[in-house]
Amino acid sequence: MGASKVKRINADKPHLWKSDVAASVDQFNAWFMEFAPAAFRKTRTDTIGKVKSALEATRDLSAISAEVLTSCPAVLSTLRMSTAPPLAVDRLIGLAGVNKNLVDTMEEGKLPPRMAPADLEKNLKAICHVLDRLLDGDIFPWLESKSPPDEESRSRAASIVADRLCGSMANPIIRNAQERRQLSALGAFLEGRGYVKKPLEPETLIQNMKTGTYAFHVNVPVGDRLRVDVSVDLVVQPKRPARDGVPVLIEAKSAGDFTNTNKRRKEEATKARQLRAEFGEEVRYVLFLCGYFGADYLGYEAAEGIDWVWEHRMSDLLKLGL
Repeated sequence: MGASKVKRINADKPHLWKSDVAASVDQFNAWFMEFAPAAFRKTRTDTIGKVKSALEATRDLSAISAEVLTSCPAVLSTLRMSTAPPLAVDRLIGLAGVNKNLVDTMEEGKLPPRMAPADLEKNLKAICHVLDRLLDGDIFPWLESKSPPDEESRSRAASIVADRLCGSMANPIIRNAQERRQLSALGAFLEGRGYVKKPLEPETLIQNMKTGTYAFHVNVPVGDRLRVDVSVDLVVQPKRPARDGVPVLIEAKSAGDFTNTNKRRKEEATKARQLRAEFGEEVRYVLFLCGYFGADYLGYEAAEGIDWVWEHRMSDLLKLGL
């Protein structure tokens, strides 16, 4: 358990948790109702374009081949959503009996660099065989009639597949949009107090950050024998740094339901232990919370010596010496 001597901001005030949770849930819901639909619409528009590109690459699904998948691995996610029923990654791997790393890498728009050409071709052909057999004839009626689709039919099909893709990505879409909003709010708060955004140069120790600066998405090396990078969303070097020069480390967290927070809480605990082992018990590592973080989650983090600041009360950041 964490035994930090740093003065607590919210972790030691359980009498405030209930009202803070309610305020945080209200804030998340207000943002969701106003801005989340826009995030979905933009992603859906972009996704329709990608689906149409996949249709063009495969000649409206009449030419799904190993050559096409080799030249454009990213079409695989579209093709998985073009079957009846749509295929999850693991289901496709099982049905085709192919290499898991291959499919996972293709989902990222790449091919595994060290896979033997013969194995690659064999696996890709197996994938094509499964996709060809399961293509959804209701969405793509031209496959049965064997006549080229008109633009209206093509656009309708692209919209349906795009909706399937967006549905499978709904949580990441919301999470990414919320993270951008949270980091933007933190940046605006800091710049309002005279801080300057200044990304760290490669190999620069965080202790050597210039005072009055901040940086997003910083990899912090930790560990004695085996050095690993711990990713921190926001690193801020106060205008009056700590004696050891270690800046304030802030992790932006948002959640749209109470279940996922309890699944993710161990990640922060592990990160906090790594940072304490590297910089000492008094390292200032706090969470920046917005959304559904209930008493179970807060109690767990408090027991691990982790503190937090609520987004609906950003003035608490000043208690970190900012």
